[in-house]
Amino acid sequence: MQAWQVHENGEPGEVMRLAEVDQPVPGEGQVLLRVRAANVNFPDALLCRGQYQIRPPLPFTPGVEICGETEDGRRVIANPALPYGGFAEYALADARALLPAPDSLDDAEAAALHIGYQTGWFGLHRRAHLEAGETLLVHAAAGGVGSAAVQLGKAAGARVIGVVGGAEKAAVARELGCDVVVDRLSEDVVAAVKEATGGRGADVIYDPVGGAAYAQSAKLVAFEGRIVVVGFASGTIPSPALNHALVKNYSIVGLHWGLYNTKNPKLILRCHEELTELAARGAIKPLISERVPLSGAADAVRRVADGTTTGRIAVVLENGAAA
Repeated sequence: MQAWQVHENGEPGEVMRLAEVDQPVPGEGQVLLRVRAANVNFPDALLCRGQYQIRPPLPFTPGVEICGETEDGRRVIANPALPYGGFAEYALADARALLPAPDSLDDAEAAALHIGYQTGWFGLHRRAHLEAGETLLVHAAAGGVGSAAVQLGKAAGARVIGVVGGAEKAAVARELGCDVVVDRLSEDVVAAVKEATGGRGADVIYDPVGGAAYAQSAKLVAFEGRIVVVGFASGTIPSPALNHALVKNYSIVGLHWGLYNTKNPKLILRCHEELTELAARGAIKPLISERVPLSGAADAVRRVADGTTTGRIAVVLENGAAA
């Protein structure tokens, strides 16, 4: 079968190589899945660089999120068991962790429903307890993680402010349903958000960026607000001033979604059931900005790492037809 492999750590465009390899053999508790579509995530780039919290043995195949097909023909969503990731014709996955792919979504959309939307659901509902009528601010609102949070925020009845970088991404954020869009490249984010909220700020701030975005969040969080720390796509991990959190009376909430797989896996299934229902009634729909063949996976990972993309890029295999 064909699979992308990483033999040494480095930048995705330099270390990912498409090769003919043996089909993986499932271990105990694993299943073999025919890959229909694989979603490209920022962690794929971190895996290539050797900077992710999981460091699979070399060589490995990246691709942490797929829509696959079981031997008995079921469409499922899975996180592949590394080192046999999703940028390949076949991947391995934990049999207990398979989730049914929603009939309302095609393969590329189903592949993109998992990590970003689960992270958004857990971040907004389990950690921040977002309520209808509250104001939600989403950094990188046009990206894969941010776009999911925007849709989930709107589905929850929140007023959503999206912060983006550039006119093209601003247009995408508006199409996603953001009530207010702030272009950080041409506007003062703090001033614009304060104006949009009458000086009050945002009740919940969803931050997958870190760095300067977090510094803005601390200035913009409302009384009894919650800043949800999801990741550090900027490459800079901030050092929060806890005295500021005390004086201003807000919460800094961390989210490590992967921990729920071991700490409380039943919540993963409950979340997926809710996401499936939201997708069925059209309240959420993964934004697939581009579909590429398997041969385009390395370039797609590179572009996601560079932050030049909107929504999600999906690697769609020839055997992956629409639902």
